[in-house]
Amino acid sequence: MKRYLSISMLIFVAGVVGLWQLSCANQPAPPPANANVAVAEPTPDKAAIEAELTRIENDWPRIIKEHDAAAVRRVEADDVVIIYPDGSLGGKEQDLKDIDSGALSADSWEVSDVTVKVLDKDSAIATSRSVVKGGKYKTPEGKTNDISGEYRSVDTFVRRNEQWQLIASATVPVLKTAPAPAMTSPTPKSSPSMKPSPTAKASPATKTASPAPAKTP
Repeated sequence: MKRYLSISMLIFVAGVVGLWQLSCANQPAPPPANANVAVAEPTPDKAAIEAELTRIENDWPRIIKEHDAAAVRRVEADDVVIIYPDGSLGGKEQDLKDIDSGALSADSWEVSDVTVKVLDKDSAIATSRSVVKGGKYKTPEGKTNDISGEYRSVDTFVRRNEQWQLIASATVPVLKTAPAPAMTSPTPKSSPSMKPSPTAKASPATKTASPAPAKTP
């Protein structure tokens, strides 16, 4: 009898242990201690970004003068979208051809008013002003266009593989407006009390003016 009771007790204990293990196995694993902690984005070094993009913007006159196609390959992204001053669309391939062939040239090309707006650690927008003197652009058809003038540009940069690259650019000419005409004062009206004086009559002794002297041959 005791033997049967012992066997029954062992079966009961084994069943309880099995149910406890099964219950533990079905419980979801506890979340990591930092699961609900938001990962803070690193604060962008605005001063360093502004300095780097300002350097890139100011380097364009040198790139054009020295036909530095290697710099274009490095700075411009392969998928860059460019809007030229005449409204046409271009990209990296066109810029490489123009720089490498020397199609762009100028006696003087000055960049100023560079302003950089940092969006985050990997994107920023730069605006600038350019004044081109004696600028020439030779088209693929062999025609030379005068590109002298003042321009405003907006460039969008992204950082890829720790390298800042231009992904979009648009340049527009600054139109010179004609000065406003000078305002002329209105002709003063005569006072009602002032009447025009009567026309003086010629004296009877006065004769008509003498004829103009003949021109000396």
